Amino acid sequence: MAVRTAQERGAIVPTTLPELLVERPQDPKHGDYASSLALKLARATRANPMIIAEKLAELLPPIAGVERVTIAAPGFINFTISGKWLTEQVNVVLKQGDAYGNVPLGGGKRVQVEFVSVNPTGPLHVGHGRGAVLGSTLANVLTAAGYDVEREYYVNDAGTQIDNFRISLYVRYQQCFDRDVPMPNEGYFGKYMVELARDIASSEGDRFLRMPEDRAICELGAIGLSRMVDAIRDELDRLRVKFDTWFSEHDLYQGGQWDRAMDILRNGGYVTQKENAIWFVSTALGEDRDNVLVRSNGSPTYFASDVAYHYNKFLERKFDQVINIWGADHQGHVSRMKAVIGALGVSPERLKVIITQLVTLRRGQEVVRLSKRSGDIITLAEVMDEVGVDACRFVFLSRSADSQMDFDLELAKKQSVENPVYYVQYAYARIASILRLAQEQGINFADGDVSLLTNDAELALLREIVRLPELIEMMAARLEPHHLPHYAQDLATIFHSFYQQCRVISPDQAVTKARLKLVMAARIVLARVLDLMGMTAPERM
Repeated sequence: MAVRTAQERGAIVPTTLPELLVERPQDPKHGDYASSLALKLARATRANPMIIAEKLAELLPPIAGVERVTIAAPGFINFTISGKWLTEQVNVVLKQGDAYGNVPLGGGKRVQVEFVSVNPTGPLHVGHGRGAVLGSTLANVLTAAGYDVEREYYVNDAGTQIDNFRISLYVRYQQCFDRDVPMPNEGYFGKYMVELARDIASSEGDRFLRMPEDRAICELGAIGLSRMVDAIRDELDRLRVKFDTWFSEHDLYQGGQWDRAMDILRNGGYVTQKENAIWFVSTALGEDRDNVLVRSNGSPTYFASDVAYHYNKFLERKFDQVINIWGADHQGHVSRMKAVIGALGVSPERLKVIITQLVTLRRGQEVVRLSKRSGDIITLAEVMDEVGVDACRFVFLSRSADSQMDFDLELAKKQSVENPVYYVQYAYARIASILRLAQEQGINFADGDVSLLTNDAELALLREIVRLPELIEMMAARLEPHHLPHYAQDLATIFHSFYQQCRVISPDQAVTKARLKLVMAARIVLARVLDLMGMTAPERM
């Protein structure tokens, strides 16, 4: 409004308005929020940004809750929130309770978040754990932002890898009965396959030795896959990762999705046959090369399954947006998936893909490469055993998905402020302790007067508390839940500082009640953040 008025009055040369962003300044002395709009307008109009900032500040109408508008070189417009508005937010937090922080950004749009989706041919490792925590937390954030979210695990139970798994299991099963059968070169050699075969031999006996090989491989493989999926489900449950749907790749071919997707591609002229194989003509959509859908031996590729799967997501289940969280080895798969989504008649913008980078395990400076227990890969279960679920979730979430991660096992176990997991949960336990003491002393602070909260430490804590709704909105818009652990650390730091500077329960009854209200608000917000991250909020430590 101020910009339009300034342009109408000739104070600013008319120009296309840039994106308007209001951000938090790095230095709190510059206010609670700041806008660089004057700097952007100055570049477009070749005018002095300080003069533009002055004109805009003069023309701004009164803003509820804003006490002061100032300008600062080289052309920032700064906003300072009034103390009265800030302290009143204590009552807002207490009234909204566990719903505090929710925003209506999504408007009920249906979003599917598909994550983990590991082939059920082996145990989960730490890289899978990172994707699992990222996906489950992002789903929590999107739900808080007003989206209708469905969490899905795609079970790759068809294709070449599954065939290799079945054959490997059949070989290990035969070896349980002293048959000298070699493992195929493409087989799964992990110790877990030996253990799986032994378990099945123990429960099923030797009955698979007395049937034709093809039937034995099929039936034995079905049992093995079922047990592997159950083991994955159990480990994810332990990590507090839940799914609404476990979708079977096998069903894509039984349910006709593959045939219907192929019809659309053929009718659009995106399918060709060459070298005895069926190809998706990706080059027609700007890709460097075409991609095989069906091999010369008649078997569909991994890409073909994904085509059918995304046909199902967008055209049958009609999700407004689909978010796939994939490992680093899938980076090259993104552009061709975007291309085929467009060929199916769906805007590629409706598909978002997040690629998670690798995790390096360390003990201090030492890189950990192999499991002490098995001499094989280090499983997610082993890491959870060693450091606990809360530490796993916090650490896995602490870096952006596109950053490689170092996971220090020793630091994650420390019971000291050096460990950010301990530090954040200790803040919650300290809050719980204060509120227990108030309860033991029979202090009813429901009528506390929050206008008495004028200390700098009190206001600093409040400023951090009221960041939660805008943080949730930002994370949902950018699909970046990794900001949560950093916010939790900031909130914990500011609370610990408040605790050191302000005696909560004191002879001054009025101040005591006001501060207990503030502590309760901090408890609600910190509990909400821990819950969004899938962590526990300990009452005692």
